Amino acid sequence: MAIPQGKLAIMGGGSWATAIAKILLSTEDSINWYIRRDDRIADFKRLGHNPAYLSGVQFDVNRINFSSDINQIVNDSEVLVFVTPSPYFKSHMKKLKVKLKDKFVVSAIKGIVPDDNLLMSDYFHRFYGVPVENIAVVAGPCHAEEVALERLSYLTVGCQELENAQAIARKLTNSYVKTSVSEDVAGIEYSSVLKNVYAISAGICNGLKYGDNFQAVLMSNAIQEMNNFLATARPMPNRAVNDSVYLGDLLVTGYSNFSRNRVFGTMIGKGYSVKAAQLEMEMIAEGYYGTKCMKEINEHYRVNMPILDAMYNILYEHISPVIEIKLLTDSFK
Repeated sequence: MAIPQGKLAIMGGGSWATAIAKILLSTEDSINWYIRRDDRIADFKRLGHNPAYLSGVQFDVNRINFSSDINQIVNDSEVLVFVTPSPYFKSHMKKLKVKLKDKFVVSAIKGIVPDDNLLMSDYFHRFYGVPVENIAVVAGPCHAEEVALERLSYLTVGCQELENAQAIARKLTNSYVKTSVSEDVAGIEYSSVLKNVYAISAGICNGLKYGDNFQAVLMSNAIQEMNNFLATARPMPNRAVNDSVYLGDLLVTGYSNFSRNRVFGTMIGKGYSVKAAQLEMEMIAEGYYGTKCMKEINEHYRVNMPILDAMYNILYEHISPVIEIKLLTDSFK
């Protein structure tokens, strides 16, 4: 087993990718960075910051090798940190010709592979032959905007080989980011998807003028629902859902004004259509796509998931949020 080392690459150009790049450049001399659009790269080099996301974060561009050629970046890197939105993941990967089986892959994608309904770790292992011990996942609770402001934040790196998780964690630890490790790769990935779904529900309730009292009950029921699913789909003896990577990430995504899923849900609760909310936000709310994926995945496991079902009914069946949330309130304790 080889400990992950060598040149790191960021695969993606959004806000979370930019935040992770900022962290990595506090511990690495230089990085490679795949950004799809040449015009964005040109503006980045000229301005010294990402022109589209977290524009307040200044970078020493001399320490970054940019390219819009995914094959060049993968070929020149040993550790690949994928941070693309899940709906666009496969379109990026279609361009890839370089083999991944000898690379160390880190997924910071908070979503499911669309259509296949697979966790990112499962997808990299099944379709690209990456050994499970060479696949890691990164989760919060951590908002990109607070990393940009260098506010104290926490990450968890999950990998079935803890020594590898610790190697990646060291690269993601600095004065304002503390990083822990876990073996619960699948649990971390599923919880990262579900917390976005639950954040949409929190936003919808906010838009419908439910108060803090109900939000607390909603989040309490959400963590129970998440735990029930994880225990059925990927049981793990020592998993504690009150750890920050599960409960903490759920709370920050459900309550924070930085949460795009909460913002998206708030707009739905106020009467926006899904399309109108998406157009107004101009950013990806992963929970919208995660809702459909998790609904389809749960058809196999058949876990009782009333919050997930309510979000699916609102977002995909166009049932009134007022009706669905009222049904939820009647079922909660």
